[in-house]
Amino acid sequence: MPCKLRLAYSDDLGLNAVQIAGSDPLEMAQAAAINVEYGAQIIDINMGCPAKKVNRKLAGSALLQYPDLVEKILCEVVAAVNVPVTLKIRTGWDKSNRNCVQIGKIAEQCGIQALTVHGRTRACLFEGKAEYDNIKAVKQAIVIPVIANGDIDSARKAKFVLDYTGADAIMIGRAALGNPWLFQAVENLIEHNSISQMPSLNEKCGQILRHIQELHQFYGEQKGYRITRKHVAWYLQGIQPDSVFKQTFNAISDPKEQLIVLEDFFNLILDKEKC
Repeated sequence: MPCKLRLAYSDDLGLNAVQIAGSDPLEMAQAAAINVEYGAQIIDINMGCPAKKVNRKLAGSALLQYPDLVEKILCEVVAAVNVPVTLKIRTGWDKSNRNCVQIGKIAEQCGIQALTVHGRTRACLFEGKAEYDNIKAVKQAIVIPVIANGDIDSARKAKFVLDYTGADAIMIGRAALGNPWLFQAVENLIEHNSISQMPSLNEKCGQILRHIQELHQFYGEQKGYRITRKHVAWYLQGIQPDSVFKQTFNAISDPKEQLIVLEDFFNLILDKEKC
């Protein structure tokens, strides 16, 4: 059942991209081919994850220490599938080994279709500020599309990063947790040069409840309520942080009860706003 859930997707959701991680070129190629067989339309290779449990297996950003192995993996995966293969990296392993330009050139030579660069080394994790100068250097060194990532938490920041780095696109990660409205704001500023009005509190609450319902439907009763907990925590950070409610909500294991309790909480907030 978990395997089927991970493979589930809908045709109306747009492109179906699958990210793979590992260190064995042949295994990575096989994984890519299997996912394409099951409907993946893009294969993305993860060489940016800084997590210890991933790096200990010589996967994620740990691979940046071994450019020759990176080349073997990329070439094997590209040759194994007939769909676009993309890559995500960091600027390097640490400050003494920033090799994102070298990796970018290798990626282009191997047939990678687009490269996402998170503007930190693996050693930085998520500390400090994103290195937009290094993303800019990658963009200037290769022809394939470059996607800038790191610290993009507003529409204005998104526009600045695009203009400064010359990147072809941006990727937003942590800043979107609990704030999915950020994407519309970015699109409005970049595509239409207009400032978005944030949804009202009432609109946000309604959209959040619909999102939770869809999480329950997609993941099922056994898993949906667990995944819902972290999303609610993210949403509340931007609406009204409440540690007591969070503790109460996290103790609920029934999806229907989650919705009832969350709706009641939102009604209390909305009533206070009216006052």
